[in-house]
Amino acid sequence: MGSQRFSGSLFVMLVFGFLLGVSRGYKFYVGGRDGWATNPSERYSHWAERNRFQVNDTLFFKYKKGSDSVLIVSKDDYYSCNTKNPIKSLTDGDSTFIFDRSGPFFFISGNADDCNKGKKLIIVVMAVRPKPLPPTPYSPITPASSPQPTSSPPAVSPDARSPSDSAGPAQAPSTNNKSGSSGFTAGSLSVGLVLGASIGVSFILGTGFLRVV
Repeated sequence: MGSQRFSGSLFVMLVFGFLLGVSRGYKFYVGGRDGWATNPSERYSHWAERNRFQVNDTLFFKYKKGSDSVLIVSKDDYYSCNTKNPIKSLTDGDSTFIFDRSGPFFFISGNADDCNKGKKLIIVVMAVRPKPLPPTPYSPITPASSPQPTSSPPAVSPDARSPSDSAGPAQAPSTNNKSGSSGFTAGSLSVGLVLGASIGVSFILGTGFLRVV
């Protein structure tokens, strides 16, 4: 039990120390072992190019107090080695500077002659990358089914009815009228035949009578 508690406490201390170190950043010694010198063994521009700087990192300038200084200047003053209008001055001999933002920083020597000889450097601090958000679990969304419309018979207005509907039920034709008219026609035809036959007989008889006389 005691060894497990000790291991757990040691792990927590290591994690805490790691997080504290990350939040404070790294400390860079400008110029390496040569420090902030007039004739360094490695050019300051090359030293800055082979390192990567982030927010909260620290630069350490080592030089003899009173003999030189470090000036943080604008871009134009950097290229012209203008020492009269610095953004910030470091003069205590063992000077430190902490990067509080991303982007370029311009450093020159407080001695204009040394600046013109190359005692200056540009450092570009990388942008802070936000921590990626944890992935959200995928949940498929099923669309809700819409109710189907129920079909209903179309409404018929009174004015849209056909004439056959408004005329009422159809009446069956009367058979009495047809039979009467048929009987009348047959009787008329019989009378005509009788009259025609009588006229023909009379005509024949009359003609014979005239010949005999």
